[in-house]
Amino acid sequence: MLFSKHPRTVYTNAPAHEVICQFRFPTILTINEREPAALQEAIREDFPQFARKEDAAPPQVEGIGGPNPQVRQQKAVSNYHFVSTDNLWKINLTQNFLALSTLRYTGWEEFARELDRPLAEFIRIYKPAYFERVGLRYVNILSREKLALQGTPWSELITPPYLGPLTEPDVREEDVLNCGVDLQCKLDSSSVGKIHAGPGRLRGNRPDGQQDPEVKFIFDMDLSMNGKMDCKLSAGAMETLHAHATELFEGAVTDALRAAMQPE
Repeated sequence: MLFSKHPRTVYTNAPAHEVICQFRFPTILTINEREPAALQEAIREDFPQFARKEDAAPPQVEGIGGPNPQVRQQKAVSNYHFVSTDNLWKINLTQNFLALSTLRYTGWEEFARELDRPLAEFIRIYKPAYFERVGLRYVNILSREKLALQGTPWSELITPPYLGPLTEPDVREEDVLNCGVDLQCKLDSSSVGKIHAGPGRLRGNRPDGQQDPEVKFIFDMDLSMNGKMDCKLSAGAMETLHAHATELFEGAVTDALRAAMQPE
């Protein structure tokens, strides 16, 4: 089944590599023009490091269909970074979105606690009219080496909907050079999910980063709600998306993989 009713489980060896939530809102120009000192002061205890980067905005084409269309370069967008002391948690703020990301995901409860203050303070200080999109993304990277599963085929660890040709008896993993499954579907009346799943080798973020010799399995879930959402409902929206993420993840893994991830 694509959506599993297996009870939510916390795993000692959970595969979440990065978890990101994002709240998009109608443009607030003052964020781009004035450094967010009030927000920094409100969250500085948990996110003491600060940096500002300028993200290039896509050019705007004016006069399309006319005799003299013009390309106008847009003003760069300020992207403010508030980072924890250990560099594992980060808040991003631009004139269009607020996001929290972590490279140390230990469970939903801790993630939600880290989100509470930044989100509440942002709403208090900037008073967005509403949220246009609320998103939650889990980038899961499964390593057979880390889980002591070397030699175990993916077909024994991942359920068939995410394996494609790898489920066929005459297909050997080592002969498959590229294989991925991309799915976009409705999760309920207001939520959608985009999923990418498949084996692959990772490469470091640096320009000279070396390719990882181990083939890992990537299970990337990007879940969202779109539309004009009252800011007061955003926490509930996140809870709903997390519940969908749990059902999707549990539907993607087999009992053999659950055992290797060590349920707590």
